[in-house]
Amino acid sequence: MSAAKDLQSGSAQRQRSGLKLEELQERLPADLARQVFTHASWTERRSDSYERLAFLGDAVLALAITAHLYPRLQGERFGAGRLTKIRAQAVSGPSCHAVARRLRLAERLEGAAPEGSAELVRDSLATQRVLASVLEALIGACFLQFGYEQTAEAVVEAFAPEIDHALNNPVDFKSTLQEQLARNGQRARYELLSESGPPHRRWFEVAVMVGEEVYGTGAGPSKKAAQQAAAREALERLG
Repeated sequence: MSAAKDLQSGSAQRQRSGLKLEELQERLPADLARQVFTHASWTERRSDSYERLAFLGDAVLALAITAHLYPRLQGERFGAGRLTKIRAQAVSGPSCHAVARRLRLAERLEGAAPEGSAELVRDSLATQRVLASVLEALIGACFLQFGYEQTAEAVVEAFAPEIDHALNNPVDFKSTLQEQLARNGQRARYELLSESGPPHRRWFEVAVMVGEEVYGTGAGPSKKAAQQAAAREALERLG
């Protein structure tokens, strides 16, 4: 059986996807659960919102998916550059948004909103980034409460359809970004910001520019991988 087939979730797994993460969510203590669903504009102290938890959850998400993919994909076919693209697609803003929808996090956020903020909630949920951040905050809270192993297992299950899609339908973020910009007569260019590490283990950081404005930055073990990561960030900014 191929590595891609081994990772396919199938229709039954798609229906179950997210159950473990949903179970962990229900077991969160009240203070952590409240923070997950608190927008920064709803609290006097920004540190009481989901933003710090989302920062933590973003790192846990990336590690969980990386640790899941690495031993399952043969090194001959899946080098660092290709692994970077698969992970980037699997944990991208649209992917997080889709998982958050399956977990019904939008309804939870609406239920946690203070009186008189219905319009703000609707506007927030119309943007992909807010709901993706709530999902990352949930992952961060689960990590704090239950540790890495339980959280990573739940994350991999929740993102199984997105991992499957990234393996079987890879996206070229650079081409997608250029196509989107071309509609407005714009073009992207990529600038190398830094290059570090020994010759056998280089690390590149790149910015994608539209005109004189930075639309995204990315890093990776090759210039191409860094450019793809920067293009992905630019696409998330463009929504």
